[in-house]
Amino acid sequence: MAPRDYATARRRLLRGGARSGPARRAELSRLTDHWLAGLFGGAPPGTALVATGGYGRGELSPRSDLDLLLLHDGSLPPDELAGLADRVWYPVWDLGVALDHSVRSPAEVRRAADDDLRVQLGLLDARHLAGDPALTTALRSDVLARWRAQATRRLPELHELCRERAARHGELRFLLEPDLKEARGGLRDATALRAVAASWLADAPREGLEQARRSLLDVRDALQLATGRAGDRLSLHDQDQVAADLGLADADELLRRVYEAARTLAYAGDVTWREVGRVVRARSGRQRLRGLLGGTRTGGARQERTPLADGVVAHDGEAALARTARPERDAVLPLRAAAAAAQAGVPLAPSAVRRLARAAPPLPVPWPAAARQEFVRLLGAGRATVPVWEALEDAGLVGALLPDWERVRCRPQRNAVHTWTVDRHLIETAVRAAALTRRVHRPDLLLVGALLHDIGKGWPGDHSVVGAAAARDTAARMGFGAADADVLGTLVRHHLLLVDTATRRDLDDPATVAAVAEAVGGPGTLELLHALTEADALATGPAAWSAWRAGLVADLVKRTAAVLRGGDPEERAAAYAPTPEVDRLVRDARHADGPALVLRAEDDDAGETGEEPEAAGAELLVALGERPGVLPAVAGVLALHRLTVRAAELRRLPAHPEPGAADGTGGDDEPPVLLLSWRIAAEYGALPDPARLRADLVRALDSTLDVAARLAEREQAYRGPRDRTSGAPPARVTVAPTGSRLATVIEVRAQDAPGLLFRVARTLEHAHVTVRSAHVSTLGANAVDAFYVTGPESAPLPPAEASELVRELERALTG
Repeated sequence: MAPRDYATARRRLLRGGARSGPARRAELSRLTDHWLAGLFGGAPPGTALVATGGYGRGELSPRSDLDLLLLHDGSLPPDELAGLADRVWYPVWDLGVALDHSVRSPAEVRRAADDDLRVQLGLLDARHLAGDPALTTALRSDVLARWRAQATRRLPELHELCRERAARHGELRFLLEPDLKEARGGLRDATALRAVAASWLADAPREGLEQARRSLLDVRDALQLATGRAGDRLSLHDQDQVAADLGLADADELLRRVYEAARTLAYAGDVTWREVGRVVRARSGRQRLRGLLGGTRTGGARQERTPLADGVVAHDGEAALARTARPERDAVLPLRAAAAAAQAGVPLAPSAVRRLARAAPPLPVPWPAAARQEFVRLLGAGRATVPVWEALEDAGLVGALLPDWERVRCRPQRNAVHTWTVDRHLIETAVRAAALTRRVHRPDLLLVGALLHDIGKGWPGDHSVVGAAAARDTAARMGFGAADADVLGTLVRHHLLLVDTATRRDLDDPATVAAVAEAVGGPGTLELLHALTEADALATGPAAWSAWRAGLVADLVKRTAAVLRGGDPEERAAAYAPTPEVDRLVRDARHADGPALVLRAEDDDAGETGEEPEAAGAELLVALGERPGVLPAVAGVLALHRLTVRAAELRRLPAHPEPGAADGTGGDDEPPVLLLSWRIAAEYGALPDPARLRADLVRALDSTLDVAARLAEREQAYRGPRDRTSGAPPARVTVAPTGSRLATVIEVRAQDAPGLLFRVARTLEHAHVTVRSAHVSTLGANAVDAFYVTGPESAPLPPAEASELVRELERALTG
C-alpha cells in the first residue's frame, strides 16, 4: 500500500462514524499493519518488524505513537540494516505520524529491558508485523520468561513508578481536568495491571476492569479527534465537545463516566499491589529460611486466623470470613465484616467482599438495630473507613444499602474549592466527623448526618432542601425513630447555615442570631450542626476552613446557644468584647493623628486542619476614627501592595466604651472608631513593611495617593493572559431577604480579582450610604461579601434605593 493510499484510508476511517471504540482502534491497527508490512516486504532473512506497547496490543488511537522495533540476528551488515530501517521510518515521518523506534538484536533488547523498566513493559505486548516470525516468537518467549523470573524484583520497582506518577499527576477520579493516561486510575495503571498478570505472581480483580480500560480509551479517542492533537488531558474547554461526540448528555456525564472507570482501575490497583506485596514478602521469607536451613525444603508457615467479630477473622493482613460464616443466612454480616475491618484498620479481603455481595440477603427495611449499630461503627473508624467503603462500593454493596447513593456516585463538583467528587466528599466528611464524636451527645447522628449532608446533589433543585427529604427517608430506612430522622433532616437542610451566617452576617445584629436559633430549633441540634460544619469544611479542602472561620462559627454558636437556653437576642447584640490588643489599638487610633495598625504573620492553621497550608498569610488590624472613604482606602492600599484578602470584617466601636472597658476617654464630639480585621496573604513575595503600609493608607485617606488611577494602570498593564475573570460568570449583587431590622444587607458574589473589594467599597462610598459592618469571605476563586448599610437617618434603605444601589454595584463590577 502506497503512503498516500494509507493516509486516505486512515482519514476515511477516523472521520467515518461507522466504526468507533475498540472496533475502530483494531481496524486502524490492521490498516497500519498492512501498510508497514508492505514497507518492510522483501527484507533479508534474520530481520523482523515488531510492534510494541499500545500498538503491540492492537489498539491504536487517532494520535497514537507507532512503537516499532526492528529486530535482527546480527548477520546483516550495518549499512544494509540502516537502509532497511530508513525504508520504514521515513515514510512514517513523511506522513507526520509520531514514531518511537529502535533497531536491536535480541541481546541488545535484553540489555535495554534490564536497564529500563519502561522498555520491558512495552516488550510484554510485542506483536509480529513482518519479516522472520521465528525471531519475534523467540523474543516474546524470552521477554516473558525473564519477566516472570525477575518478578519479585521488578514488580516492586513498577509499583514505585506507579506511586511516583500518582504523586505527580494526582487521582484521575477527583480532577476536573484529568490526564487520562498518567493520573492514578488512568491508562498507564491499566498497563501496569496487565504486566502484573503477565508475571503470574498475582492478578487484578477482573470484573469491570476491561470495560473501564475501554471506556478511558474511547474518551481519549474522542478527545484526540475533537482537538486534532495528540494528548491525554481532558481540558474543561474540550469536555462539552467530547461529550457530544460520545453521545453523552453533557460534560458532567462525561466526567462521571471517566471517574467510574478510574475508580475501578484504582481499586483494582490497590488490591493487586497488596497481593503482590504479600507474595513478594512470602517468597523472600522462604528464601531466607531455606538459607538458614541449608536449602532444606520447608512448608509455608501457618497463617493465624484471629477473630474480629462474629463470622469475621483477621487473616494474612486482611479481614476475611470465618470458615463457619454463613452469609446467605446473615443479612447483617456485610456491615459487621466492614465495621470489623475498619475498626481493626485492615482491608476487606476481595474474596470475602465478592462472597458477601453474591450470597448475603438484602437487609429488611427498616434495618434491625444491629445493622444500624454496625453501620455507625464503620463510619466511626476514621481514616480506615475509606478503603473498606471502596471495597463495598466496588462490589455494589453500597448501592444496595443506600439506593440514593447511586445519584452522587462519582458526581463531579465544578468548584475549585472542592477536593473530591460528591461521594468521596461525603465519606471524607464522615472521616473528619469521627474525630469530633467526643464533642457531641449523639455521635451516631453526627456520623450519619456527615455521610448524608450532600446527598441532595444527585437531584435537581437546592441540594440542601432536596437532601433534607432524602435524609429523612434514609433515616427511616435505617430504622431511626421519627425524632432522630427530623434531626438528621435539619442537619442536612442547614449544613451550610453556620459558616454562611458567621462569615456573611453581622453577629452583633440581634436578627442574625435569632434567625439561626429559629432554624436550628434546639441545643442538641446546634451542637451536632457545629461539629458537622467543621467536618464538612475540613473535608472540602484547605481553602474552606481556617482559624478565622472557626472562630466566627464558634462565636455564632455561643450566641445562638444562649438564645436557645432562653436568652434575649437583643441582649446578645453587645456580646463583642475587644481583646487587650484591640483596646490598645483603639486607644492609639483615638490619640494619634491617623490610623493605627498591627500586621502579624500567621502559620495558616496547617496544624489545626491537617491540610497543606495555603500561601503564607497574615492578620492585619486597622483602627481609625470614622470618616468618609475608610473602607475603599484600606481595600485599595491592600490591592496596591498585591495582598489577597481571604476574609475581612469591619466593626464600628462606639465613642463611649462600656463601663470597665480599657478606654474611657471618648469625648461627646468624638466619632466612633472603625476596626477593620483582615486576613490577608501576599500574592507573591514577602509581606509589606507595616510602616510603608500605614504611610500609603494615610496618603490614600488625604487623597494624595490616587488609588483608583494606580489600580487602573496596573489592570491595563496586566490585562489579557493574566485576566483572572476571563470566562467567569458575571457578578451577582442582591439584597438579602431576611437580613436585619437595623440595616439593609447587600450581598456581592463575584470572581475574586485584584481591586474587587476596592471597587465595591468605592461604589458604596459614592452612593452616600454608611457601612455599619462588612463581612468579606473568599473561597477559592469566589468572593462572597456582605455589607450592612444604612441611609442618612441610620435606618435601612427604602426598597427603591436598595435596588438602585444593587444596580450601581453590578455596573461597577462589570464595567
